[in-house]
Amino acid sequence: MSAPVVDVEGLRMRYGGTDVLHEVTFQVRQGEVLALLGPNGAGKTTTIEILEGFRLRSAGRVEVLGTDPARGGERWRARVGVVLQSWRDHGKWRVRELLEHQASFYACSAREPWDTGELIEAVGLTEHAGKKIRTLSGGQRRRVDVAIGIVGRPEVLFLDEPTAGFDPRARREFHELVRGLGTTILLTTHDLDEAERLADRIAVLDQGRIVADGTPRELARRIAGTDQVRWRHDGQRHSASPPDSTAFVRDLFTRHGAAITELEVHRASLEQTYLSLVRDAEATP
Repeated sequence: MSAPVVDVEGLRMRYGGTDVLHEVTFQVRQGEVLALLGPNGAGKTTTIEILEGFRLRSAGRVEVLGTDPARGGERWRARVGVVLQSWRDHGKWRVRELLEHQASFYACSAREPWDTGELIEAVGLTEHAGKKIRTLSGGQRRRVDVAIGIVGRPEVLFLDEPTAGFDPRARREFHELVRGLGTTILLTTHDLDEAERLADRIAVLDQGRIVADGTPRELARRIAGTDQVRWRHDGQRHSASPPDSTAFVRDLFTRHGAAITELEVHRASLEQTYLSLVRDAEATP
């Protein structure tokens, strides 16, 4: 197995006499999308800023692309893409001009930056390429943020609360964009739907501690249990809790066909899991 792209072990962060991160440990593999999920104040942004090299940790080991971010130089930064939670607006720039300017910083890097036209098309801004950024909608500006973050074709991309303030349509379009990038991504969010749609794995951070780590399905089963299947056959009601409800229902119809009626499948809920995990973590002294 190849080395992880992001490797965090025993990460601690202290402000004054208060620890805001406690022995945080997780990894992100090549091509994986990891969502760092948690309530406001859980430590998500602090964690990602340490990984980006913007904040010095108090203790622990952190490596991104085999390098300690605290010591990462220009060559390392050229391999990393960052989309901050809030970004200074370049309102007077036109979309194409700004992205061409940003691409120029990667001209001497080992990886060829995106062609500006291809990048604009990839983020869905072709019709707005000649517009000033201040005239764009919030969702369109966020696409510009993503374009800036990926213009150098980064090997790892950090997204911090990327859809905060988005309307449902803009959020859906952004999710489609991120899924099509095909790079290693660490995403911080408190949006359960966003985590489930985008992530291969979810790590739940609460009060500065990782309280769970797994696929959305694994986490749902951890607390809510397996799916519940209910049906009627030959006038009798039946129920089961199979490990794979889809395969179970398929086999049920293969064996009994149209004799199966009133079929219901109640799936384990990620929301139930998340609320239970947070509640248990906050109840722990």
